[in-house]
Parts: sequence; structure tokens; C-alpha cells
Amino acid sequence: MCPRGIFITAIALLSGTFASAATTVENIRLWAEDGRTRIVLDLSRPAPHKIFTLRGPDRLVIDLQDGRLSDAVKNLPKGNGSIQSIRTGVRADGRLRVVLDLRESVRSRSFTAGPNEKYGERIVIDLQRTGNLKTIKRASEGFVRGRDIVIAVDAGHGGHDPGAVGRGRTKEKDVALAVSRLLAQKINAEPGMHAVLVRSSDRYIDHRERMEIARRSKADLFVSVHADAVDDRRANGASVYVLSLKGASDEAAQRLAQRENASNRVGGVSLADKDEVLASVLLDLSQSAALSASLDVGAEVIGQLARVGTVHRRKVQQAGFLVLKSPDVPSILVETAYISNPDEETKLRSSAHQARLANAILSGVRNYFYANPPPDTQVALNLKRNPTERVSHVITRGDTLSEIAERYNVSMGAIRAANKLSSDRVRVGQKLQIPIYAGT
Repeated sequence: MCPRGIFITAIALLSGTFASAATTVENIRLWAEDGRTRIVLDLSRPAPHKIFTLRGPDRLVIDLQDGRLSDAVKNLPKGNGSIQSIRTGVRADGRLRVVLDLRESVRSRSFTAGPNEKYGERIVIDLQRTGNLKTIKRASEGFVRGRDIVIAVDAGHGGHDPGAVGRGRTKEKDVALAVSRLLAQKINAEPGMHAVLVRSSDRYIDHRERMEIARRSKADLFVSVHADAVDDRRANGASVYVLSLKGASDEAAQRLAQRENASNRVGGVSLADKDEVLASVLLDLSQSAALSASLDVGAEVIGQLARVGTVHRRKVQQAGFLVLKSPDVPSILVETAYISNPDEETKLRSSAHQARLANAILSGVRNYFYANPPPDTQVALNLKRNPTERVSHVITRGDTLSEIAERYNVSMGAIRAANKLSSDRVRVGQKLQIPIYAGT
């Protein structure tokens, strides 16, 4: 990002041979809402173009090769949102230049879209005040609101409990909190997802209270973040754990013994008024489903962690961690690395590596929920919607799925679903279909 928060993009339109006839900008549409501004250039035909910024004052510039403004455009839209005014002019080399005078620091996203039933070729540019970018949705999209998928993010240890301590005096509780905060921020930036940070400061929370916070928040998943330690300094790599079957049966026995407690609920159903047999069946069904989901999401997360560093074991491990014993909330515990290994301790202190860990955990969680969305959630509703059109994108060197998603203003999950991708990996020359929804 350049100074003053302007995000610079320069993109070329889809490759191909274009006729020498000028491309006409048939209309310029502009609207703003909730700190976000969208401008759409309706074109007569595809045309090579570039988008870039100029400073002093801040401007966003769109140059169209062999372009002109239609005579039908009598008046340009008045300034709105982040745009103070719009100007156009034809350069000496035949390029049509559209200048957006900006009234504030913004980030930009842009993409091209082909014809649909209502519009022809388009260049779409989204601007948002500097900060987290969220996908813009319009009422014209027929948008129906479902609930967010809730992820409880638990930073291990805290307060008087430092957890493991590395040779460089790095404390596990500090690493866990740093990674958890980043993970929560990234989850909250995902459309249709919401993070509950179990502890946001250096304080100790009892293990059972951590479970109860997740349950009270109606979490769909509980993720506990830790750093491993052993006497052998050579041990290295990340691991993911879920509750062992023995741990599950022990917890079930304790829940049954306490079922008269009205607060003892499983899946929102009180066990207080159930006889022992029925309560046992309810617990068994709930724990079986939670364990199965935990194993599935754990496998996704360890797969993503393997892409950013060494993993200690490639398969999900099972253990009787108390923090994983909520009978009705799928739960995983992530050991990010061995803090007892000097090299890994150094990495764990790095904010860049902490961000990579948070991204990996998020990718695994997102992969799981896009494949298994709870039916009443916005993610499930979005996946049921049929895109009205698709744009082709050919992967070039340096492209990543996250950057492509940002460029076209769609989620990575939507691109994966449209192309039946099982991971975020893409290869040079690969052709992706990008779903673009109505309203652009």
C-alpha cells in the first residue's frame, strides 16, 4: 500500500484480439453505502485498460485504449461516497481517461464482467475507506440474510499460567494470544463468519469456563491455540488435536452425573428432565457428531499448516484435553510449533509468521465450512444461489487465490466451489471461472 492508504492496482482486461473500432463508455453508474463506494463503467465492447492512482491530490484513474464517452452521457454522476467528482477526457494517443477525484484515503478493488440479461461489458471498481475490506452486497441481488458461522477462538493459558517457556524466554501464553487475535480479525473479515475471542488480554480463564463461553456464544467451532514443548530441542512442527474417545466417554459420564443441573444442556436441550438412558443417548449422539466434525475440520487445518511450515504429524491426533470436552461443539486444539525448539521459538516471535499461522488456520476452517455449511447460515444461502454469469481468469505467475478473490470482489470459497477446487492451490496457465453476482 502506498502512503496515505491508497491501494494501487494495475490490471489488464481479458486477453484477446480487439477490433480497431473505439470502445464506447455507454454509461457511468455510481453509488455509496456504509463507507463503501462502487463505480461501474458500462462498455460497448471489451477493451484493454489500466487502473492506477495519482497523488497530490488523490485520484483514481481509468485509462481505456481507443475509448470514447458516448454522446448519450449528457451528465456525469455527481460525487458521492469516497468520490468527490468525476472527469473524463481523450488523450492524444486515443485513450479515454476517466478520473475519480477522491475525498479520502481508500482501498480499491476492480474486476471486469461480461454481458448478462441487464448489462453489457463492464468495469467495476469498489472503493472502501482504509480498513478491512468487505464484499459489497446490493438489495438488487435478492440478498437474504442468514446467521453468521460463529468461531470461538481460545488463546491458551494466560495470566498466572504462562504455559511453556522457550529458551529465549518466549511465553506460550503471549504467542497464543497474538495468533488468536490475528485469527479472530481474519475471521471477522470473512463474509458470513464471526469470531468470539475467549480471552482478549493476559488473564487466566478456567478450562471449563472456556468451553462454556463457546457454548453460550452458540459457537459452531471451538479453536484453541497453543505452542508445544518437550525436552528434546530437535522436536519441531505443528500438530492438531481433537478429543479422544476415552476423553469423550469420561466427559459424558460426568455430564450424566450432573444432569439435574438445569444449566447442563447438550445441543440446546436440557438434560435436567431426562432419564439416564435418554440423557445418555442424547450425549452419545451429540458427541459422535461433534467428534466427527472435529476430525474433519482438524484435517483441513493440518493440511493448511503443512503449506506454511513443518508439521509434527500430518494426521489429526486425539487426546483428552479438557478444553476440548464440550459435547456439542466441534473443537480442535492447534499446537502451532515447538516453543522448546530455538528455531521455532524465533519464528513464533515473528509477527509475519504469526500471520501465516492465522491464515493457515483460517483457510482450513473456511474450507471445512464451505464444504459443510450449517443450513441456517449466510454461507449456506450464498452457496445455494446461482451466479448469473462467470468471468474467466487465466492464472499467471505470482497469482494466488486470495489475490484473485480480492481482485474480483468475491470470496475464495465461491471460487473454489465454482471450479470444484479441493484446496487453495493454483497453477500457472490454469483457467478459473469467477462467479460474479447480479447487481454489478
